[in-house]
Amino acid sequence: MLLFIVLLAVLGSGAVLSAQSSINGRLGAKVGVLESAWLTFASGALLTFLLMFFFETPHAETLFTAPKWQLIGALFGVVYMLAMVFAIPRVGTAAATVAVITGQLLMSLLIDHFAWLGNTERPLDLSRLAAVALLFGALILIYQSNSRQERVTPVEN
Repeated sequence: MLLFIVLLAVLGSGAVLSAQSSINGRLGAKVGVLESAWLTFASGALLTFLLMFFFETPHAETLFTAPKWQLIGALFGVVYMLAMVFAIPRVGTAAATVAVITGQLLMSLLIDHFAWLGNTERPLDLSRLAAVALLFGALILIYQSNSRQERVTPVEN
């Protein structure tokens, strides 16, 4: 079951998120960052509403009774979308994606280490620090590769 969940996260989230970011980045370069983000959120809201309406089981809490601080997570999705739509045409999908993953890892390590947001404490250790170092290394290598390629052939939108 764990293998299935990891594959779902890698393929169902990671791969789709990179493809979506790349597509939205190109669209944003052509029609505008806010227009591209609006299309994503409007179509996502419609699809989510339909899924919720037909398939969601009742819960003890609703959006109106849940703690208000938990609702801020929705705003973070807007920040992510706008940042990616802006960044992709300028630095490429790989560099933007590795930068996002690096930020996700750093924040998730802090959340785990300090048990923020009601999560279980998982102390920072050398293997977790090594993971951060490797991701920073990947980001540097991708950025250097992009820089070399841009000097050779200018990028077209």
